[in-house]
Amino acid sequence: MDPVFYAVFSGILGLIFATYLIFAVLKKDQGSDQMREISAAVQEGAVAFLGREYRILALFVVVVGLVLGLIPKLGWWVALAFVFGAVCSALAGYIGMGMAVRSNSRTAAAAQQSLNEGLRVSFRGGAVMGMCVVSIGILGLSMLYFAFHGHVNFLSIIPGFGFGASSVAIFARAGGGIYTKAADTGADLVGKVEKGIPEDDPRNAAVIADFVGDNVGDVAGMGADLFESYVDSIIATMTLAIVALLPAVNKGNPLVPDEQVAWFLPMMVAAGGIIASIIGTFLVRVGTKPDMGALLGALRRGTFSASILTAGFSFLAVYLLKVDLKVFWAVLTGLVAGVIIGESTNYFTSYAYGPTRRIAEAAQTGAGTTVVRGFANGLFSTLPPILLVAGAVILAYQLADVYGVAIAGIGMLSTLGITLATDAYGPVADNAGGIVEMVGLPPEIRERTDALDSLGNTTAATGKGFAIGAAALTALALMLSYTKAAHIQVAEVSLLDARVIAGLFIGAMLPAVFCSLTLTAVGRTSFAIINEVRRQFREIKGLMEGKARPEYSRCVDICTRAALREMLAPGLMTVISPIVVGFLLGPKALAGFLIGAIATGFILAITMANAGGSWDNAKKWIEKGNFGGKGSEAHKAGVVGDTVGDPMKDTSGPSLNIMIKLMSIIALVFAPVLAGFSGLI
Repeated sequence: MDPVFYAVFSGILGLIFATYLIFAVLKKDQGSDQMREISAAVQEGAVAFLGREYRILALFVVVVGLVLGLIPKLGWWVALAFVFGAVCSALAGYIGMGMAVRSNSRTAAAAQQSLNEGLRVSFRGGAVMGMCVVSIGILGLSMLYFAFHGHVNFLSIIPGFGFGASSVAIFARAGGGIYTKAADTGADLVGKVEKGIPEDDPRNAAVIADFVGDNVGDVAGMGADLFESYVDSIIATMTLAIVALLPAVNKGNPLVPDEQVAWFLPMMVAAGGIIASIIGTFLVRVGTKPDMGALLGALRRGTFSASILTAGFSFLAVYLLKVDLKVFWAVLTGLVAGVIIGESTNYFTSYAYGPTRRIAEAAQTGAGTTVVRGFANGLFSTLPPILLVAGAVILAYQLADVYGVAIAGIGMLSTLGITLATDAYGPVADNAGGIVEMVGLPPEIRERTDALDSLGNTTAATGKGFAIGAAALTALALMLSYTKAAHIQVAEVSLLDARVIAGLFIGAMLPAVFCSLTLTAVGRTSFAIINEVRRQFREIKGLMEGKARPEYSRCVDICTRAALREMLAPGLMTVISPIVVGFLLGPKALAGFLIGAIATGFILAITMANAGGSWDNAKKWIEKGNFGGKGSEAHKAGVVGDTVGDPMKDTSGPSLNIMIKLMSIIALVFAPVLAGFSGLI
């Protein structure tokens, strides 16, 4: 039997499990009529935003598909793979987000029974996203394999699938990130700082928009991001399969028996990861005490167990396919590096540890010192993940050449089913806590949802760190694939070549410009939201006294229109820039361009994600009663720090992951066109 059938089986099993989770969550009680009403408003806003976003993306996909089809060295099969990849990515995001917005009121109601029940419902709601991403991803690639594996241009067709997935991801992440952080910033600055009311107070007009943003940014956006990483890592390994036929280092035998086996192996490793993630999901449970350590331990039990099982399944795949054991160690290198990167992110962003607590301490002397200390923490936090990725690249390369580097990325992403579940769980728990606040449930219920929300902040930060590390390794593998596809030798990418140097500097500049565009977009949209919330407090009589209802839909509409408008510039810049560099300066300059973009994009992404996460949790540490607690001067400084960090950790930082992967996959798609081309300049 063709080994790819094992991948098909695991993908189908993942979808069956996702269906089981959907029914398990939907049968839960939605709570009171007021809780249902709030949840329905969030659901309506999220679906409306995603619908309008997908209509814009559909036009983009059709236009790009037509262009790809008309290029002779690419053709209609590449265009078809591009459209298919975009559809699969959009479908995974839509299903996952649809489930998240249906889980929030059910989580709030479940938390009234027990902490464990609240965790169970919210985690299962997030797990639907994780299972859909990996299952649809592996089934999509399997379908392409069965349709085209005998085609002479198979290795030119499958990158089109990744290009489609990446195109959806960049707009979904940027648009969703602009939406969520503009709403969050407006709600916090006017509500907490100016009016001194709680975070999710129903008198705040931006509250519903904030809830909607959590789902379109941190569920649909993150899902699209990691769907792209998942399929791109498999595509990069497949396109580097020919390298596996070369003699292994210090050994006369080939690493794998033949080229087809080199294609099968990444699919088999990914299939084992899906099964391991399903098993790990059942191990997530906690007691009754709302303790952060116990909650974090419950999620770690699931993710660590999945990682250990994945390592076992990967060894089995290597053994059954008669692949050299060095390749298994390369897989394990990526798997271990991913786990440690997640833990290092947790250390730098959780209020359980010194770095974040020191930021909270700095808040006692004002917002300025809070921002300085948090940004310094973000910069220093780049040390462990960059050293880990560098070490993983060197070790994997020594074990199995460039094929080892690519398959190490597969190892890092193999447990994505449960890793993404722990990330998508966060917005569900956050929305549930907001619903509890808005309907005025007893303090002990809020204490439970606060514990779930705090855990969600930690897992979200850990998930972002994992996603950034995976993005760097995947982008590097794609860049290596591009050099092979464009027939560029390593010695030709020389720092003595003026074109390579020019490409490197342009690539290093682009992530900074991208961040400027996305941060400015959040700032402009926040400005509109803040003015609208202030207007409602000023003009709606009785609003501050709780006697009138704010116009929630106004803020939702402002965020939707602004986010969709602002996402276009950074997205189009990312798509166009590698093509322009490749045709103007040539394929070797494009290789330098990718190296520069990956290096600076990796550093900026880690800095922004971890600085933002630590500012957020420093604020929460103050809110727990430290350094004066809520309403103190330290708390106000913490809110300002969190406001600065929000667009960094949820818009610009995560979007950089997609940026470096998208530019790399575009280079790979256009490699047949650029091969042998010297550039127009």
